[in-house]
Amino acid sequence: MKYAYFPGCSLHSMAAEYDHSVLEMCGRLGIEMNEIPDWNCCGASSAHSTNHLLSLAIPARNLSIAEEQGLDVVAPCAACYQRLVTVQHETRHDVKIKEKVNKVLGDRSYEAKNDVKSILDVLVDYGIDNLAAKVEKPLQGLKVASYYGCYLVKPPKICHVDDAENPMIMDKIMTALGAEAVQWPYKTECCGGSLLLSNPDIVLKLGRDILQVATDAGANCIVTPCPLCQPNLDTRQGQINSKYGTDYKMPIFYISQLVAIALGSHKNNMKLHKHLIDPTELLKVI
Repeated sequence: MKYAYFPGCSLHSMAAEYDHSVLEMCGRLGIEMNEIPDWNCCGASSAHSTNHLLSLAIPARNLSIAEEQGLDVVAPCAACYQRLVTVQHETRHDVKIKEKVNKVLGDRSYEAKNDVKSILDVLVDYGIDNLAAKVEKPLQGLKVASYYGCYLVKPPKICHVDDAENPMIMDKIMTALGAEAVQWPYKTECCGGSLLLSNPDIVLKLGRDILQVATDAGANCIVTPCPLCQPNLDTRQGQINSKYGTDYKMPIFYISQLVAIALGSHKNNMKLHKHLIDPTELLKVI
C-alpha cells in the first residue's frame, strides 16, 4: 500500500503528535506514505467562505501533484480531507468546474483520476481483520467513545463513511484492537471548533454536552481522527469545568495513537505529553 501523504498545516504545527503517530502506525503496517512535494494549504476554512472557485483550485493543486505520481492521496486531517474530497467530487461531476479549476491552475492539470482517502479509509483498505492480527498490546480496559465530528461524515454524498448519522468504522477498529467501543448518540455532533474565537460560550456548551454524553455512556476516553476536535475537547475541559461546575478529566486520543500503541509502539513515543489531559494513568490498564 502506497499513498501520497498530505499532512496539511495542522499536522505540521499544533497537531504534530497526530502526524508522528500516523507515520508510526503506517510504518508498523507496512503502508508507505510519500509526502506530497511542495504541498500548499488546503484553504480550510477561509477559502470556501470567500470564493468557491478558489476553494477548489487551492486543494486541486495538491491533488494534481499526487496525480502526476500516480498515487491516491491520504489526508489525516478531517478538514483537509473534506476540502480535497470536495474538489475531487465537483470536478468529476461537472466538466465546466474542472475546466475553470484547470484554468486557475495554469501550467498544471488536474483530471480527478486519483482518490482522496481519510485515515479511516486507509485502515479499512488494509483490512480490519488484518489489523486485528497485528495487535501486540490489546487495548483491554479502554472504553472508547468514537468521535467522528462533522468534517469526516458530511455531506454524505461526498464523504466515504458507512453511515453519516451512525458511522461504525472507527468503532469496529477499536473493537479489533481489543478496546470496548461504547455506544453513544453524539458521534457526529459538532464540537464548535470553528467558533473558538467568535463565540466561545457555544464552544464550551457543545464540548460539555459531548463530554457528558460520553461519560454517561461509560466511556473512559474519546478517540477522534480530527486535529480540530482533539485539541478543542482536550484543552477546553478546564474552562468547561469552571463554567459548569463539572470535573471532566477525559483523555482525548487521536485514532493513530491508539492503533500504534496496540501495534506495539511504546506510549512514550506517541507525544502524549502534548495532551493537556494526561492519559498516562488510563493507559496503565493496557
